[in-house]
Amino acid sequence: MKRFFLIIISLLIILIGGCSIRGTPLSDVTNIHSAIGGNLICFGDSLTAGDGAEKGNDYPSILRQKLDIPVINAGQSGDTTEKAMERLDKVLEQDPKIVIVELGANDFLTSFRGGFAEADESNVKAFQNLKIIVNKIQNAGAVVVIAGIRLNRKYDNGYKSLARETGSVLIPDIMDGIYGNQSLMSADNRHPNAAGYWKMADTAAKVLEPLLGEMK
Repeated sequence: MKRFFLIIISLLIILIGGCSIRGTPLSDVTNIHSAIGGNLICFGDSLTAGDGAEKGNDYPSILRQKLDIPVINAGQSGDTTEKAMERLDKVLEQDPKIVIVELGANDFLTSFRGGFAEADESNVKAFQNLKIIVNKIQNAGAVVVIAGIRLNRKYDNGYKSLARETGSVLIPDIMDGIYGNQSLMSADNRHPNAAGYWKMADTAAKVLEPLLGEMK
C-alpha cells in the first residue's frame, strides 16, 4: 500500500511538472501550439548583446549551441523599453517562433536621475512599454519568454504580473547567481564575463527546453 501511494505521488509530480513552466501553465501560454516561426530571437539590451565578454560568448550564442533551434541575437546596448519599441518591427521580420524579452534594467538605472518620484513614474512606464512589446510579439504569432532581472520588489512583481496577464513564460531572474559573484562578472562590474553568460544561458535553457518540447 505504501509503495502504491509513492507511485501515485511520483506520477502527480511528473504531471504537475509537465503542465507548467516557472508557474505558468503550458495551456495558458499564448501561441504555444500555433507559433509557426522558425527562430528563437533574444531581444534585449547589453546583457543580450554580450557586453563584458569576447565575441561569441554572449548568452544567445551559447544558447545556439545548447538548443535545437536557430538563435538570433537582437540585443542592443543601452536600450530602454522605449528605444527597443522603435526597432521591434525589424526584429519581427526575422521569423520568430519564440522571443526572449530581456529589458527594463536601463529604465531602472536612468530613472533615478530625477529622484524617487520620477523613478516610480518611469518604472510604471517601463512596464507599460513592456506590455506593448509583448502584445505586439504575440500578435505576430510568437511565444514570449520574459527574462526578468531582480532589481527590486516592484520590478519582481511587475515581471510576474506581466507574464501572468499576457500568457508569457517567465524567467524570474536571468542573472540569478551572477551579480555579486566576481568570478562571473566582467571588469566593469555591470555585465557578466564569459562564464557569467554561460550561466545566464543555462538559466534560460532550463526554461526553453521543456517549452520547445511542448511546441513540437
